Amino acid sequence: MTTSEVSPAPRTLWHITGGQRLYYLGAILALGLSNLFMFGAPLVGKYAIDMVVASDLGLGIPVLSWLAKLNGNHAMMTYLWLSAAATLSLTAIGAVFQYMRGRWAARASEAIVRWVRNQLFRHLTYLPARFYDHADTGDLVQRCNSDVETLRVFLAKDVVDIGRALLLIITVSPVLFWLDTRLAMVSLLLIPLLIVFAYMFFMRLKAIFLITDEAEAEMTAVLQENLTGIRVVRAFARQAYETEKFAAKNDAFRDHHHHMIQLMGIYWGVSDTLAILQMGLVLFAGAGWVGDGSITVGTLFAFLTYLTMILWPLREMGRVLTDAGKAVVALERINDILNEREESRTRHHPVRRAEGRIDVEHVSFGYTPHYHILHDISFSVAPGETLALVGPPGAGKSTVVRLLLRLYDYEQGSIRLDGLELRTLDRQYVRQQFGVVLQEPFLYSKTIRGNLLVGQPGATHTELGEAVQHAAIDADILSFPAGEETLVGERGVTLSGGQRQRLALARALLHQPAILVLDDALSAVDTGTEQRILDALDKRRGNQTTIVIAHRLSSVMHADRILVFDAGRIVQSGSHETLAEQMGPYRNLCQIQGHLDTEIDRDMQRFNLETIS
Repeated sequence: MTTSEVSPAPRTLWHITGGQRLYYLGAILALGLSNLFMFGAPLVGKYAIDMVVASDLGLGIPVLSWLAKLNGNHAMMTYLWLSAAATLSLTAIGAVFQYMRGRWAARASEAIVRWVRNQLFRHLTYLPARFYDHADTGDLVQRCNSDVETLRVFLAKDVVDIGRALLLIITVSPVLFWLDTRLAMVSLLLIPLLIVFAYMFFMRLKAIFLITDEAEAEMTAVLQENLTGIRVVRAFARQAYETEKFAAKNDAFRDHHHHMIQLMGIYWGVSDTLAILQMGLVLFAGAGWVGDGSITVGTLFAFLTYLTMILWPLREMGRVLTDAGKAVVALERINDILNEREESRTRHHPVRRAEGRIDVEHVSFGYTPHYHILHDISFSVAPGETLALVGPPGAGKSTVVRLLLRLYDYEQGSIRLDGLELRTLDRQYVRQQFGVVLQEPFLYSKTIRGNLLVGQPGATHTELGEAVQHAAIDADILSFPAGEETLVGERGVTLSGGQRQRLALARALLHQPAILVLDDALSAVDTGTEQRILDALDKRRGNQTTIVIAHRLSSVMHADRILVFDAGRIVQSGSHETLAEQMGPYRNLCQIQGHLDTEIDRDMQRFNLETIS
């Protein structure tokens, strides 16, 4: 059974909070309790101010009368001390709940972001090769790092701040109307306008951030590409050109980011004006009503304090909504990856190790729908046989290997491994049967031993020794001061091309695959080392099926059978001796390489004679 897998993409911000909503609920409840205690502070201040003013006016205050019985002439001072203590206590308790709010929100956000990162990385490892044919590595890095960080910033603080703003409006508004209906209406007069302006700003900034984020991704892509190919840049003296190219991307990012900052400046200016205007209206109206005795000074103080508690969080909603817009865009870019279909899965996973028999019948394949690389090819490889593929670049040799590894699935024909249709076998099982060495092998930035153990983590010291010996890399490893513990650098940069190839070969041999594939894997080694490796592989003949792709005849002439590819078709098949006698591409190749070898030998002899004389 074959299925096409797709990762459970976090469709919306609501969806990704699924496993952490209790923590967010706890954070919002803690915020509500914090507001509840902090709301008490202005009320204490109101009654303290009114008490002082009332006492100065000679009004009878029951509380002062009660305190006078306890503390005589110092009743007023006692009340003020108690008010101060109450204010400090309420603020301290509110601060504790603020801490709990921050802790729970941070715990929830970090858990969510960790899950998103894991989902992204796991999903990327299972995406098909076709996805990476068109993907930009720098853009993928941008989405996995910068976009996820944007999401984290929003989830860590802004989600709860939205709840805070809503709670403030819901809880403070009834208190304001309880204190004085007329002043409450004045206090809330410009708040709807502030909210509408924040929302309009959010919609505008969301589009700008998408452009800015994509510009940053392009800049990151140029940076990543140049760091990866820095030696090519230097070899062709392209530093100035690449610097100008990066500067152009950097300028574009700068311009878009500057535009975003300008919009932010406009928002802060307008929102500050609205907030200060709202405070001025309350102060103006409240002062008039204090003058005619409609409200007390303490009530006006309470209104101004509560209004400050509402206005500045609402003003911050512009920033919150800005972060929300960024988070929405970032989540959309993350979803673009997670919505890509993973490689199809099959349940058929044989337990035994493959024997190594391969049957290819009438296979045609192309990377694009209307252009085929392979045209109706057919061949078989017996278990333990060594098969060589030769032909000009682009003839389809490496494409055959990609089909065998199920990096791509063929549209027409049949490929069978040990008699089982390849498309019905689990991809992981298929790839475990192969050991592949490429012309440009990938090495991890770790020790030589660490790279060797990638395919066989439990290998013994004896097995390691045999693998490096057969790959003719043993002498090189011994020459390094740290031996097997030598760090090879990123992509094996501290090793020569031949050493990288031989280390990759040793890694493949250590894996002990049923099928060994050498895709021009000895192109960077000298002829003496090549012969030593071929002799070692010849001694292993029969233990595993071997497929050799090469351009040098010395690498393929000892194969049991040679297939000659041309323009996606097999045009010749046979042993080296048979093909060398037949008219055709292989014989032409033998003549060309034989002529070159003769010329090289003649030049070397002339050089030796001149040196002696």
